[in-house]
Amino acid sequence: MKKVLFDCDNTFGVLGCDVDDGLALLYLLGREDVDVRAVTVTYGNSQTDVTYEATRRLLRDVGREDIPVLRGGAGPGDYDSEAADYLAQAAREHPGELSLLATGSLTNLAGAWRKNGQFFHQLQQVVLMGGVTAPLVFQRQTMEELNFSCDPQASFTVLTEGKNLAVITGNNCLKVLFTKEEYARRLLASGRAAGRYILDRTDSWFGYTREGYGIEGFYNWDVTAAVYLARPELFTENKGRFAFSAEDLKTGHLRRDGAGPWACCLPEIGPAAPFKEEIYDAWERVEMKYHG
Repeated sequence: MKKVLFDCDNTFGVLGCDVDDGLALLYLLGREDVDVRAVTVTYGNSQTDVTYEATRRLLRDVGREDIPVLRGGAGPGDYDSEAADYLAQAAREHPGELSLLATGSLTNLAGAWRKNGQFFHQLQQVVLMGGVTAPLVFQRQTMEELNFSCDPQASFTVLTEGKNLAVITGNNCLKVLFTKEEYARRLLASGRAAGRYILDRTDSWFGYTREGYGIEGFYNWDVTAAVYLARPELFTENKGRFAFSAEDLKTGHLRRDGAGPWACCLPEIGPAAPFKEEIYDAWERVEMKYHG
C-alpha cells in the first residue's frame, strides 16, 4: 500500500478554473493500493481559501471526509502554515513510509523543509507536476507555466534539496490528449455514478481549452503525475542533469546542462492506450456519496 500526501491547488467544480488537480485526487482515491493520508492545499489555480473549500467539497461528494485537508500558504514566501506544519511532522513521524505528490505551487513543500531539515530525506519519494523544457505553443497562444513559476524560490529549494524526485513536465504531458467524444463515451460506458460526476464537472473545460488555446480536448497534466506515482511502469525514465536557478523558474524553465550540478528524472508517458485505460479504470472505481 502506497501512503500518499497530496499537495495541490485543486479547483475542481469551480467555474472557469482548472479541473485536473481534482481528477488527480479522484484517480488516487480509485486506486485500491493507494492510501491518501492527507491533502494539503496551496494557491495557483485560485486562492488558498478557494482550493481549500473545493477540496473539502470533493471529498464530501465521494464520502471521504475522513481525509484531513490542511490550509497552506497564501502566496510566495508564506512558509508558515498548517499545511507546512503537517507535512514536516508527518515525514518526521513516518520516515521512509510516505510518498508526496505536488501539483501546484511548491510553497508548502519549501515551508515543510524549513521546519524540518530532514523533510525530503524522510519521504519515500516526491513526484512533482510542473516546469517546462521548451515553450508550450498551441494554435491560439502559448501556455504559461503555472506551478513552479508561482514561487520560484520555493521551487528552487524543492528541486535542489529533494531526494528520489521525479518531475512530470508540461512538455511530457503532451503525448496524450483526452478528446470530448472519447471522454464522454468512456466515462458513461460503465454506468457508474463516478463517471457521470466527473463528466458533469469537467464538461465546460473542453470549451475553455478550445476557445483559449485551440485545443480539441485537454491534457490531464496533474493526473499524469498521479499515474506516475502509482504506476511508474507505464512511463519511460528520462534522467538528465540540470542547472536550476530561481531566475529560470520565474517562467518554470528547467535548464538542461550535461555538466549541471543537479540530477533529475523527467519521466515520459509510454504507450497511450494503457495509460488512458489506467486512468478511466481508477476513476470508475471511486465510490460516490454524491447522487445529484
